[in-house]
Amino acid sequence: MATEGEKHLGGRLTGSMDPILEILNSSIAVDQRLSEVDIQASMAYAKALEKASILTKPELEKILSGLEKISEEWSKGVFVVNKSDEDIHTANERRLKELIGDIAGKLQTGRSRNDQVVTDLKLFMKNSVSVLSTHLLQLIKTLVERAAIEIDVILPGYTHLQKAQPIRWSQFLLSHAVALTRDSERLGEIKKRMNVLPLGSGVLAGNPLDIDRELLRSELDFASISLNSMDAISERDSVVELLFVATLLMTHLSRLAEDLIIYSTSEFGFLTLSEAFIASSSLMPQKKNPISLELIRSKTGRVFGRCASILMVLKGLPSTYNKDLQEDKEAVFDVVDTLTAVLQVATGVISTLQINKENMEKALTPEMLSTDLALYLVRKGVRISLGQQTRELETHSLHVSQVVELLPGGLDSNLQMPFRQALTASGKAIHLAETKGITINNLTLEDLKSISPLFASDVSQVFSFINSVEQYTAVGGTAKSSVTAQIEELRELLKKLKEQA
Repeated sequence: MATEGEKHLGGRLTGSMDPILEILNSSIAVDQRLSEVDIQASMAYAKALEKASILTKPELEKILSGLEKISEEWSKGVFVVNKSDEDIHTANERRLKELIGDIAGKLQTGRSRNDQVVTDLKLFMKNSVSVLSTHLLQLIKTLVERAAIEIDVILPGYTHLQKAQPIRWSQFLLSHAVALTRDSERLGEIKKRMNVLPLGSGVLAGNPLDIDRELLRSELDFASISLNSMDAISERDSVVELLFVATLLMTHLSRLAEDLIIYSTSEFGFLTLSEAFIASSSLMPQKKNPISLELIRSKTGRVFGRCASILMVLKGLPSTYNKDLQEDKEAVFDVVDTLTAVLQVATGVISTLQINKENMEKALTPEMLSTDLALYLVRKGVRISLGQQTRELETHSLHVSQVVELLPGGLDSNLQMPFRQALTASGKAIHLAETKGITINNLTLEDLKSISPLFASDVSQVFSFINSVEQYTAVGGTAKSSVTAQIEELRELLKKLKEQA
């Protein structure tokens, strides 16, 4: 059993620590998850000590052998944590001494728990970001491939939760996929910034033993070496960035979950969730509760809370290491675990849900085409102003909008109905239909002409949902050609993101 002096790491203190403070101070229950990366970092540091002639070759081999034994104990779940083990570093050091004797004490030469813990945490986060990236890319791929398969399905698009315009189901899926690609890019960016080696920074002033930090960098697969020792042992930017990116990612997932919850209600009936991702009520067996999506939504608050708490811990700290920083590991572990589970559940939900195409189509209403009616008037004004030239040019497969610049003197804008005026006319048509108790597509041509003389018999073409979505051919739009282009672009982006993960 370690003496109280050993527990206080230095022998300066001789009294006993308050038992409640001892519990509060201990982090071994949390940070033992760093056991493997702590051993990796210790092996690298032992090699650097041998190169600096602090360890002999036999001593190095003995230390490496002991560390391998400890690693095996952790992996098999047989490592015994003692009450005196304050954290993972002291636990591994104590066990190493039990295995190889006092030589174990040499391993800490020139090294502090300050640079040790931040090195371990960065190694853990680097590995975790790779895992998270893999799960996230799988979710994005699932959304994209589903969009490709169900590209011909049309449903109402909403603003303010009010029916707005017809869109493709694929456009909806891809809207969430695109947001998630930004999260994937951010994960890659923070992985680059956290890929800086802090080991060799000591307590705060650096390492006094001419340790080869390039050797440490290479052994632990970091991209670069920290520039300033004081900053290196205290910075937790990478922790904050990981928690922030996780928070934003969870926010995107929560919005997706909310949409799917609404669409799965009996009131909407747009989709049915797999029984693997729902639960029945304890009292009302007819219910199918979307608990998977509700949990995604709720976990967003949990992750955000972790991010906010770390920012509050950091905001008032003086320079270099303070015990407050012990809070970082629990936050990272919790967020990584939560996000890992949520991403897999979200992928499962998307890949197994069934869409109810008939209900989506039934939800489409003629009033959703009121903007199309206004656009009809704008285009009609152009056609009338161009007259015979329009008909001649159309025989050559040219659209009106493509020929304006070809006309002598261009097009007189006064001949074209301004969009705001056209929108007013469309609004009057909606009001007239409501007054008559009919839908806008059932207004007679005479009714429409009473609003604007530009209305003609071809206005009937406006009241087609497929025609509506197909007019949005600009990049990013919901026309089939545009959605197909989005799918291909996202597939290419996924390849690049996978290479970077």
